[in-house]
Amino acid sequence: MKIEERKGNLQLKNNGALEIVFIGTGTAFSKVLYNNNLIIIKGNTHILVDFGFNAPVSLNQNTGLTPMDIEAFLPTHSHADHIGGVEYLALFNRYVGTRTFNKPQLKLITTKEYQKIFWNNSIKGGLEWNEANNEGKMKLNDYFDVHLAESIPSRYRTKYKFNFEGIELEFFGTNHIPDTAKTQKKAFISYGLFIDNKVMFTGDTKFDKSLLDIYADNSELIFHDCSLEGNPVHASLDELRTLPVEWKKKMYLMHYGDEWAKYKINDFAGFAREGVRYIFD
Repeated sequence: MKIEERKGNLQLKNNGALEIVFIGTGTAFSKVLYNNNLIIIKGNTHILVDFGFNAPVSLNQNTGLTPMDIEAFLPTHSHADHIGGVEYLALFNRYVGTRTFNKPQLKLITTKEYQKIFWNNSIKGGLEWNEANNEGKMKLNDYFDVHLAESIPSRYRTKYKFNFEGIELEFFGTNHIPDTAKTQKKAFISYGLFIDNKVMFTGDTKFDKSLLDIYADNSELIFHDCSLEGNPVHASLDELRTLPVEWKKKMYLMHYGDEWAKYKINDFAGFAREGVRYIFD
């Protein structure tokens, strides 16, 4: 893996290498680092993973891109720092620019269990009533070309798989919320990703060594949720320090607070940085 600084606007096509670029690395309350959202790039395709409430600003500031450049979107869960900018993204893609008005061009990659929650409980309020369509009410398919991942039988953890134009994705459920949930199966829907069988992106999660036991050894790199202080629904830095040395050496911390510079993390690979390119040959 190599890390390269972005030069000019981010290119959403490359020579076929897997590439990860964060448009923000901060918590829901960050005023400097923006929300923890990222773009996956490989060959001729890309996927935007999450689009929080300050992502319309961070997308342009940290990549030089606009919503019209985005062709595929994958939400991990329903908190505002992960989907708070989706209404902006959906409306921009339907009503601004050169895309075909009555044919959704923005691809949505999700699961059957989350699809209805995403629409009915998270974004419907601001998107259902626009132009007269479907007898006056808009639907999810008016904004998105929906692609559903395939369920993987698993007793202890929710799993799905999907190949999006050459990018292999394995969704795994995380134990994020509520704080009282003892296992992932008892928690509300929240996903992490195993990307191209080489990169583990935990998404938002409590400290969960059983999850790392599944993916860490087979990962070239791990991007892990990290609260710099104790937090009931996010893994804390102190908890992550208890992990095996070989895991920490390839673990970049993300979703951290604006005060990150006060913390020494020499036992980890580092803090994930926004706007740079993590490239896997």
